[in-house]
Amino acid sequence: MNRPYGTAVAAMALAVAGLTAPATAAAPVAGPDATFLKMIHQGNLDEIAASMDAQKHTTSACVKQVADMFVRDHTKFDVQVVALAHSKGIILPSTTSAAQQKQLTMLKSLHGKRDYDRVWLQGQDTSHRQALALIDKEASSGKVAKIRAAAQAVRPTVAKHLEAVSGGTCHTGKG
Repeated sequence: MNRPYGTAVAAMALAVAGLTAPATAAAPVAGPDATFLKMIHQGNLDEIAASMDAQKHTTSACVKQVADMFVRDHTKFDVQVVALAHSKGIILPSTTSAAQQKQLTMLKSLHGKRDYDRVWLQGQDTSHRQALALIDKEASSGKVAKIRAAAQAVRPTVAKHLEAVSGGTCHTGKG
Protein backbone atom coordinates (compact mmCIF):
# COMPACT_ATOMS: atom_id res chain seq x y z
CA MET A 1 0.00 0.00 0.00
CA ASN A 2 2.76 2.48 0.88
CA ARG A 3 5.02 1.60 -2.05
CA PRO A 4 2.82 3.08 -4.82
CA TYR A 5 2.06 6.14 -2.71
CA GLY A 6 5.72 6.63 -1.77
CA THR A 7 6.75 6.27 -5.40
CA ALA A 8 4.11 8.79 -6.47
CA VAL A 9 5.29 11.25 -3.81
CA ALA A 10 8.90 10.79 -4.94
CA ALA A 11 8.03 11.34 -8.59
CA MET A 12 5.97 14.40 -7.72
CA ALA A 13 8.80 15.79 -5.57
CA LEU A 14 11.31 15.46 -8.36
CA ALA A 15 8.97 17.03 -10.87
CA VAL A 16 8.09 19.93 -8.54
CA ALA A 17 11.71 20.52 -7.67
CA GLY A 18 12.81 20.20 -11.29
CA LEU A 19 15.62 17.96 -10.16
CA THR A 20 17.54 15.70 -12.45
CA ALA A 21 20.72 13.75 -11.92
CA PRO A 22 23.61 16.19 -11.66
CA ALA A 23 26.18 16.03 -14.44
CA THR A 24 28.96 15.67 -11.90
CA ALA A 25 27.50 14.00 -8.84
CA ALA A 26 29.01 14.92 -5.51
CA ALA A 27 29.57 12.21 -2.95
CA PRO A 28 26.27 11.24 -1.36
CA VAL A 29 25.63 12.50 2.14
CA ALA A 30 25.95 9.73 4.71
CA GLY A 31 25.83 9.35 8.48
CA PRO A 32 23.33 10.97 10.84
CA ASP A 33 22.03 13.50 8.30
CA ALA A 34 21.16 10.75 5.80
CA THR A 35 19.67 8.62 8.58
CA PHE A 36 17.51 11.57 9.63
CA LEU A 37 16.06 11.98 6.13
CA LYS A 38 15.43 8.24 5.83
CA MET A 39 13.66 8.06 9.19
CA ILE A 40 11.63 11.21 8.59
CA HIS A 41 10.60 9.93 5.16
CA GLN A 42 9.41 6.65 6.66
CA GLY A 43 7.63 8.63 9.37
CA ASN A 44 5.90 10.74 6.73
CA LEU A 45 4.80 7.64 4.82
CA ASP A 46 3.49 6.14 8.05
CA GLU A 47 1.64 9.30 9.11
CA ILE A 48 0.05 9.63 5.68
CA ALA A 49 -1.10 5.98 5.61
CA ALA A 50 -2.41 5.97 9.20
CA SER A 51 -4.14 9.33 8.72
CA MET A 52 -5.75 8.25 5.44
CA ASP A 53 -7.05 5.21 7.31
CA ALA A 54 -8.41 7.47 10.06
CA GLN A 55 -10.10 9.71 7.50
CA LYS A 56 -12.12 6.68 6.39
CA HIS A 57 -12.68 4.88 9.68
CA THR A 58 -12.96 7.41 12.48
CA THR A 59 -16.25 8.10 14.20
CA SER A 60 -15.02 11.47 15.49
CA ALA A 61 -15.22 14.80 13.68
CA CYS A 62 -12.16 15.92 15.64
CA VAL A 63 -10.08 12.92 14.56
CA LYS A 64 -11.19 13.43 10.95
CA GLN A 65 -10.11 17.07 11.07
CA VAL A 66 -6.73 16.18 12.59
CA ALA A 67 -6.21 13.32 10.11
CA ASP A 68 -6.96 15.71 7.23
CA MET A 69 -4.32 18.13 8.56
CA PHE A 70 -1.77 15.31 8.95
CA VAL A 71 -2.28 14.00 5.41
CA ARG A 72 -1.92 17.51 3.97
CA ASP A 73 1.11 18.53 6.02
CA HIS A 74 3.03 15.24 5.89
CA THR A 75 2.50 14.96 2.13
CA LYS A 76 3.84 18.49 1.64
CA PHE A 77 6.82 17.86 3.92
CA ASP A 78 7.63 14.54 2.30
CA VAL A 79 7.84 16.18 -1.13
CA GLN A 80 10.54 18.41 0.36
CA VAL A 81 12.30 15.48 2.05
CA VAL A 82 12.40 13.46 -1.18
CA ALA A 83 13.75 16.40 -3.19
CA LEU A 84 16.36 17.18 -0.55
CA ALA A 85 17.45 13.54 -0.32
CA HIS A 86 17.73 13.34 -4.11
CA SER A 87 19.83 16.50 -4.22
CA LYS A 88 22.19 14.99 -1.64
CA GLY A 89 22.44 11.56 -3.28
CA ILE A 90 20.54 9.84 -0.48
CA ILE A 91 18.41 6.85 -1.45
CA LEU A 92 15.27 6.73 0.66
CA PRO A 93 13.39 3.58 1.67
CA SER A 94 10.30 2.93 -0.44
CA THR A 95 8.16 1.66 2.42
CA THR A 96 7.57 2.20 6.10
CA SER A 97 9.52 0.17 8.64
CA ALA A 98 8.37 -3.29 9.73
CA ALA A 99 7.30 -1.85 13.10
CA GLN A 100 5.26 0.88 11.38
CA GLN A 101 3.62 -1.68 9.09
CA LYS A 102 2.75 -3.84 12.10
CA GLN A 103 1.20 -0.84 13.90
CA LEU A 104 -0.91 0.04 10.85
CA THR A 105 -2.09 -3.56 10.54
CA MET A 106 -3.11 -3.51 14.20
CA LEU A 107 -4.95 -0.22 13.71
CA LYS A 108 -6.80 -1.63 10.72
CA SER A 109 -7.94 -4.57 12.84
CA LEU A 110 -9.90 -2.04 14.90
CA HIS A 111 -12.07 -0.77 12.02
CA GLY A 112 -15.61 -0.37 13.32
CA LYS A 113 -14.58 -0.86 16.94
CA ARG A 114 -14.92 1.58 19.80
CA ASP A 115 -11.16 1.66 20.50
CA TYR A 116 -10.16 2.78 17.00
CA ASP A 117 -9.99 6.54 17.70
CA ARG A 118 -8.22 6.09 21.05
CA VAL A 119 -5.56 3.80 19.55
CA TRP A 120 -5.04 6.10 16.55
CA LEU A 121 -4.65 9.15 18.80
CA GLN A 122 -2.22 7.39 21.13
CA GLY A 123 -0.17 6.19 18.17
CA GLN A 124 -0.06 9.70 16.75
CA ASP A 125 1.00 11.14 20.10
CA THR A 126 3.87 8.64 20.28
CA SER A 127 5.00 9.03 16.68
CA HIS A 128 4.95 12.82 16.80
CA ARG A 129 6.98 12.83 20.04
CA GLN A 130 9.53 10.57 18.34
CA ALA A 131 9.56 12.80 15.25
CA LEU A 132 10.15 15.91 17.36
CA ALA A 133 13.09 14.24 19.10
CA LEU A 134 14.63 13.39 15.70
CA ILE A 135 13.95 16.89 14.40
CA ASP A 136 15.43 18.55 17.49
CA LYS A 137 18.58 16.41 17.25
CA GLU A 138 19.04 17.21 13.57
CA ALA A 139 18.26 20.91 14.08
CA SER A 140 20.91 21.20 16.78
CA SER A 141 23.66 18.89 15.54
CA GLY A 142 23.11 18.20 11.84
CA LYS A 143 26.22 18.70 9.72
CA VAL A 144 24.51 19.44 6.37
CA ALA A 145 23.11 22.97 6.43
CA LYS A 146 20.15 22.33 4.10
CA ILE A 147 19.04 19.24 6.03
CA ARG A 148 19.45 21.05 9.35
CA ALA A 149 17.44 23.99 7.98
CA ALA A 150 14.66 21.64 6.80
CA ALA A 151 14.44 20.18 10.31
CA GLN A 152 14.24 23.65 11.83
CA ALA A 153 11.58 24.73 9.34
CA VAL A 154 9.28 21.76 9.93
CA ARG A 155 9.51 21.76 13.72
CA PRO A 156 6.60 24.19 14.34
CA THR A 157 4.28 22.07 12.17
CA VAL A 158 5.17 18.83 13.93
CA ALA A 159 4.80 20.57 17.31
CA LYS A 160 1.33 21.74 16.20
CA HIS A 161 0.49 18.15 15.25
CA LEU A 162 1.58 16.93 18.67
CA GLU A 163 -0.63 19.54 20.33
CA ALA A 164 -3.57 18.22 18.29
CA VAL A 165 -3.13 14.68 19.69
CA SER A 166 -1.37 15.41 22.98
CA GLY A 167 -1.97 12.81 25.63
CA GLY A 168 -3.89 10.65 23.18
CA THR A 169 -6.77 13.13 23.20
CA CYS A 170 -8.02 15.01 20.15
CA HIS A 171 -7.64 18.80 20.29
CA THR A 172 -8.70 21.03 17.39
CA GLY A 173 -9.78 24.59 16.85
CA LYS A 174 -6.28 26.04 17.15
CA GLY A 175 -5.85 26.75 13.45
